Formats: sequence, C-alpha cells, structure tokens
Amino acid sequence: MAFLEFSDISKTYPGVKALSSVSFGVRKGSVHGLMGENGAGKSTLIRLLSGDQRADEGEIRIDGNTQAYASTRDAFDAGVVVVHQELQLVPELSVAENLRLGRFPARGGVVGFRALFEEVGRVLKEIGIDVDPRARVSSLSIGERQMIEIAKAVMIDARVLALDEPTSSLSSRESEVLFRLIDRLRQAGKVIIYVSHRLDEIFRLCDGCTVLRDGRLAAHHETMEVVTRDRLVSEMVGREIADIWGWRPRESGAVRLSVQGLHGPRVPEPASFEARAGEILGFFGLVGAGRSELMRLVYGADQPNGGSVALDGAPLALGSPRRSIRAGLVLCPEDRKADGIVQGRSVGENVVIASRRHYSPLGVINPRREASVADRFIEALRIRTPSRRQDIVNLSGGNQQKVILARWLSEPGINVLIVDEPTRGIDVGAKAEIYDILYRLAEQGVAIVVVSSELPEVMGISDRILVMCERRIAAEFKRGEFTEGVLLAAALPDRQTPQTAAQRA
Repeated sequence: MAFLEFSDISKTYPGVKALSSVSFGVRKGSVHGLMGENGAGKSTLIRLLSGDQRADEGEIRIDGNTQAYASTRDAFDAGVVVVHQELQLVPELSVAENLRLGRFPARGGVVGFRALFEEVGRVLKEIGIDVDPRARVSSLSIGERQMIEIAKAVMIDARVLALDEPTSSLSSRESEVLFRLIDRLRQAGKVIIYVSHRLDEIFRLCDGCTVLRDGRLAAHHETMEVVTRDRLVSEMVGREIADIWGWRPRESGAVRLSVQGLHGPRVPEPASFEARAGEILGFFGLVGAGRSELMRLVYGADQPNGGSVALDGAPLALGSPRRSIRAGLVLCPEDRKADGIVQGRSVGENVVIASRRHYSPLGVINPRREASVADRFIEALRIRTPSRRQDIVNLSGGNQQKVILARWLSEPGINVLIVDEPTRGIDVGAKAEIYDILYRLAEQGVAIVVVSSELPEVMGISDRILVMCERRIAAEFKRGEFTEGVLLAAALPDRQTPQTAAQRA
C-alpha cells in the first residue's frame, strides 16, 4: 500500500496549467524518482508537498491521513522535509546554527553553543560530511552547502523526504556519501522522492519512478526492472532523442580570447589559455578545482592580482564586468539564482537589462522597443513563459537559463561567451536546445568557453578541453584525444603531468 499518495492534484497559475489531475502513490521504505522536462510540473508538485502552496483540487495523503497544510510549518510537523535545488541556508550563520535553526538547545533562554557544536559535529561525522560545524556557511563551496542542506533534513528524522536535484553541486565523492545516506534512510522506512535529470542516478537509486509531461501524468512505474533509458527519455519529452549532444564540426578562426598569467586570491597559480573564433573550449575539473574562480577573474567579477586578458588582440581592463560586456566578453554564471537572474523582475526585463543602453537615448527607457526585443528572443530561444511580463522566478530552471542566454544574445557585438554549468538541473530536452544555441553562436564566430562538472557534457560538446586540478590548469586535450578515464586522471590531485595521467588511464 502507498504511504504517500497524490490524488487528482491540479494547480493553475496565471496563464499556466501547472498540474492537471495527477495521481500516484509511493510505498514506505522506497526511493521514488520524479522525472520530466523543466516546466513539466515537478517543482509545483514538490511545493504542494512542502506546504509552500496549496492545490486547487485534489488531496495529499500520508499514511492514509489527508493533509491540509496552511503553511510549510504544517508540512514540517507532518514529517515532510524538502531539500530544494536552490539552497535555503543562512550564509552568515554557522553550519551548526543552520542545522538547528529554530530548535537551538537552550536552558533558561540561553543557547548552549558548546552542546550545539558537539551534537552537530557528531551527526556530520556519522553521515560522512567533513565540514567544521563552527564554519560560516558563506565560507563553504556550493557542493559543501548542498551537503549541509541535506544533513539538515536528516537531523529532523522526517517521514517523507523530497530531494530536488541533490547532486547538482556535489563531487563524485560527496555524491557517494549521499547515496549511502539514502540507502540508510530507505532501510529505516522513509519515503524518498528523488527529483533528478541524471538517468544513471535514477536507475541506481530508485525502486520506481513517475514521469510528468506538461503538467500531466505521462507514466508511472512501480519498479525499474522493465524500464529502459530510451523509454524514460521518450516518456519525458514525448519524442525520441537519439543524440543529445549533437556535436557538429566547424572551422576555428583567429584567437578571440587570450588569457596570460592571470591569478587572484582564489587562483594562486598564474593561468594562461586561448579560445578561438568558432571554437567550443571546455573546462573540466572536480569540485574546488578553481574553474569558476578563474572565469570570474577573466570576466572581471573578481579583482585579479596579476596577469592580462585580451580580446581580439586588444588588452582588456581587468576587474570590471561593465568593461568586459562593452568589449564583447560575457558570462553566464554558475549560480543562476544568486548571480544570474534578477529576482522580482519580469522575463522581459531580465532579457533586455544588459542591452537597454543601445535603445534608451539619454537614459530614457523605450518600453515598446524593449518589448519587441524581449518577444523576439523569447520566441527564438523557445522560452516557455505565458508572457514577457511573467516574474522570472516562476520559470523553470531551464527556461531561466535560456533567459540569461537571451540577455547576452540581445547584446550586440558579443565575441566571447563563457557559460558556467550551462545545464545544471535542466532536463534532457532543454539541454539539447541549449547545446544547439551554443553551436549556432560558434558557427557565427563567437568563442564559447563551457565550464562543466558533468563529464559526458564537456566531452560531448567541446572541441578542446582544459582540465583544472587544485586551482591550476593541469592538462589540455583535443577532440579525439580525451576519454572519461583520461580526463578524470588529469583532474585527480595526485597526478604529476598530463602524460602520466594519459598513461594511467
């Protein structure tokens, strides 16, 4: 019998039918995959489960009891914990304070911090997370923060745990810790809803899965034994996708981006590389390798200690994103929520915000021109939104990523595009569309730099790959030279030279 049941769940937002009569159940002591393209309704269903929103129709039942949440606190009290893809930690508090927020050990109104740190340290060690409980969350990497978010849910001893793209920011070692933890929770009789676009994780972890498409139930599988990868992809997108990468050869031109001896506080060793017109240059490395930190130096988001950047042979003033944009160098950041989208603003405003100076003489905004530009790129990139007036936070992750790409495509004269984790948390159909956008830009002579922690992605779309290890560029491989083994060997800290890495692989 199902311990968690969704019965005829429907939810409508202005202009969007997010869920339509969705029904399925999940057994106690099982891990159940929830899959579908971005915008399919997964996030909406999770919000309803967490009490963040209420369904228009239908019921959620736990252990046979209908849940009538008025708030997230009601869901929490019912034993439901959701770990969202967008992290919800307090950066200026310690790890321990975040894990016990609202539930501090106290006597006479005085918080016992020694007891707090000891308790949290013990729990972290038990579940295999190597983080100081006294450390400020703002000092942690994105991967470490993700693990703390998951640990927060474990400490509560929830009956139902929903994980939304939990490995999107984790290293392979951290992912293994998570998988062991999930197995332990399953054996303890918990219900785990596992939302992921990574099919290998779904087949490794899940007992069954449910597929949503366009807000409707596309498929429900009680067991994964008879399900294939191709079948799941077809159920998700409603069509066959033979080659998601779609790589196509093209000619490389002159050097567009030249980085020489660039270094800064978080990239201590001088880094040098070039990217050519029409080339897709991949950057791969393990979590903490320094890829994103190097790209922030190149773009000017962080102030370097030394080195130079040149665009088409002309020196670029360092440490200023504004000057980089005007010179034709732009960045789609790793954390699209914190550094990419402008929350509280519409889709249209997010598209034109960087380019409006071109059609706003004397600083006077031209709403009609902005609307025309936004609509053109919304259509060209197939951004799924009711209108350009929709608040961007209501869009799926894949569509938010397309909006950020549209922002730079609407900026005239872009010569170098850096995209950091371009498809993190994005479904297979949207991935193929984003790759096609990158190929088309490369064919127009733009130099593309792709930073990715997903080996199949960086291998699938790159013409050349640079591997970073311990915050330095450690190896370089041309297309046809790299395999998963070669790239992983080059990324490991104990590697000495690119040649020995290739020999070991």
